[in-house]
Order: sequence, then structure tokens, then C-alpha cells
Amino acid sequence: MVFKEILNQEFLKSIESEYIFDNAPINRFIKNKENGGTDEKLAELKSKIKSIKDCELKKFAKNIVFSDGNPNSQIMLVGEGPGEKEDAHGKPFVGDAGILLNKMLNAIKIKRENIYITNVVNYRPPNNRKPEISEINRYSGFLREHISIINPKILILMGSTAMESIFGQKLKISKERGKWKETIINQKTFLTILTFHPAYLLRQPDQKKFSWEDLKNIRKKIDELKIKT
Repeated sequence: MVFKEILNQEFLKSIESEYIFDNAPINRFIKNKENGGTDEKLAELKSKIKSIKDCELKKFAKNIVFSDGNPNSQIMLVGEGPGEKEDAHGKPFVGDAGILLNKMLNAIKIKRENIYITNVVNYRPPNNRKPEISEINRYSGFLREHISIINPKILILMGSTAMESIFGQKLKISKERGKWKETIINQKTFLTILTFHPAYLLRQPDQKKFSWEDLKNIRKKIDELKIKT
């Protein structure tokens, strides 16, 4: 038995296994800690949001829409809330606004799958209405925790709802878009930029020229910080 166990250990070492020899019947493999426990923290946050009580959004939604993309990305993008298609698929930005977002990202050489995407509210508002102030305030705590977990170098807030969730109602996105701001969340500073939401650009295509300026500004900052996209 001892000889066999020695052979087993030598074999596992040869294939660089991270197996732990232990008499315990469970937890015999080392957890992947490459992302600092990010996956576990995100799972806990998602569970916390799913446990919300007395939420009008949750009552009428089919699915929670939590996130999409790479949780290890240094770029985090925040939208408003799920639409009908997002609610059906459980994934943010998959409708018409998502198609435009993909084009916007491609225009500045960003692969969508390489960044991390979420929304202010994680359940679809009835009739795709704008989330109410009380809803924005309620979910902003979860969003702030979400941002802290991802810990991005660049935070992109798309639309007035995303802006209000972090900065309150004192700002107007038409005046503040395109400007870099330092946002303090849980005692950490995040480099943040406001820009128009793709859904707004679909309704107001004449505003795309301003959005393009913001996108170029974002690309410039990415290059300055040497962030891989």
C-alpha cells in the first residue's frame, strides 16, 4: 500500500496535479485562486440579489440578468437594465441596443468578450420603462459591491440611470459625458467616464457624433494604461 501510494504521488507530480492527499472525503482539490476569489464573490452577490424581497421588478421578470463577459477584465461597463430580449436570455445587451453596443466596441477595437458588462438593475422593468429612483437607489448598493469585486481600471457608465446610481441626480449626462472622473467606492478610487446609452442613440441618432468622441477618449485612455482588449 505504501509503495502504491508513493507511485501515485510520483505520477501526480509528473502531470503537475494539485491534488491533496488527505483522509477527508471531500474538498480534495485545491481551489483555483488565480482571480482572487472573484468567481465566488460574484456568485454570492448574485445569490444576494436573487434573495431580494418585495421588488416590483423581480415580480414581473423572467430571469435575473447579472452580467456578461470576462470577470477578470480591467474594463467594466454598466448599462441601465434588461429589456425584453435580455430578460428572455438572462444576459445584458443582447437586443437592438446590444447590437449597437457591439458595433461601438468594435469601432475602437474592443472585443466584447474581453470586458465585463452589467446593469444598474438586474431585473427587467415592466414595459421596459426607466427604473424609478427608489429602484436605482435600492440596486446601487449591489452595483457598488459588483464594481468593488471586479475592481476595474476603467469604469464606463452608459446612460443617465448608470450615472444616477453612482453620482445621484445632481449631474446631467449631456453636460458630463466624455469627462473622466475619479469615483470612490468602498474606499477605492475608480477612473470613470459617462457616455450615452446605446438605446438612447437608437432614439436620437444625431447624438452618435458625441458618443464617437467619447469612444475615442476611452480608447486613448486604454492605450495610456496599456490595458489589453
